[in-house]
Amino acid sequence: MEIKILQEKLAKALNTVSRVAAGSRATLPILSNVLIRVDDNKVTLTTTNLDMAVVSYLPASQSKNGVITVPARLMAEFVGNLPRGEVVEIGANNDKVTIKAGGYTSTINGASAEDFPELPEIDEAKAVKFQMGVEEFKEGLSQVMIAASNDTTRPALTGVYFNTFEGSLYLAATDGYRLAERKFIDKVSSEVMAIVPAASLQEVLRSLSDDVTEIELLFDETQVRFRLGEIEITSKLIDGSFPDYRQLIPKQTEISLELKRDELVRITKLAALFAKEVGGSIVCEANVENKNFSVASVANELGENNSAIEAEPNADGKVTLNSRFLLDALNVLDGNEIEFGFSNKLDPVVLRGKKDKNYIHIIMPLKG
Repeated sequence: MEIKILQEKLAKALNTVSRVAAGSRATLPILSNVLIRVDDNKVTLTTTNLDMAVVSYLPASQSKNGVITVPARLMAEFVGNLPRGEVVEIGANNDKVTIKAGGYTSTINGASAEDFPELPEIDEAKAVKFQMGVEEFKEGLSQVMIAASNDTTRPALTGVYFNTFEGSLYLAATDGYRLAERKFIDKVSSEVMAIVPAASLQEVLRSLSDDVTEIELLFDETQVRFRLGEIEITSKLIDGSFPDYRQLIPKQTEISLELKRDELVRITKLAALFAKEVGGSIVCEANVENKNFSVASVANELGENNSAIEAEPNADGKVTLNSRFLLDALNVLDGNEIEFGFSNKLDPVVLRGKKDKNYIHIIMPLKG
């Protein structure tokens, strides 16, 4: 096997695929390696941790067909430290891989490709496909993923639920304390109900480069594949049932008001400083007479805080929330004008951007 390729292109591709290689945690040593395959001047770099696989496709100026595996992170770090602009020459003889660039030469002990796991296949003729712009993809995911759970004892909640409803594709995530939903693609013809691991989606976001403008999603019964330029990321779907979350979204709230997002972020952060010792518990209160909305920290050893901003609520009411959950939601809402609604101390709080009706965020109150 022989290839010649620019350092910048090879370093970028190796950096992307090496993140998925299992490293020292690998139950199978071969999972720490990157599979390098050369076929008719086309180079593919592949890594997998058995739950997810990443493939990067590269053109090579000169090549000789062959296949080998080498330690992914060592290879990525070595090539990444070579001078930019150099042409990197890689050759394999038996299980020895030689890398040359200018005056730099190294030999890395590789391993036969025979033990490398078979890559998952998706029948594209039967797969459900969606295409969308990268910016919309990134924004929608960032708004929803914050609500996904880290609790591995409830695997269905550790992912993002891709589901079609009334002709549109939606994303949803919940950890049992908050819920986020985004209308992702309007007017779709195919149907899907799939839970994609949040870890896989984070890897997709990290792998997006500035030159990629569109992304393709392909779903089958057990897997999803993301195509982003010269990179393909394939992930297993989470086997489980996502909660029937739409019944948890209030149709309307008894108390509603419009607020400036930046002002609410500021007073929430101030209250959160004093609420650290009580689990971030803050009290949000709407006051019709004073025409304001206040956020107060629960009194504790540090002291207490109460800050108010102008508002015109339609009724009085208060609710106790987790300050981190509220800040997480505010940080991903679009625009500076937001709608804040709730009914009583135990009913969900509903947050929306005033001009963005495609996103909704629900926070369950704390018992105050």
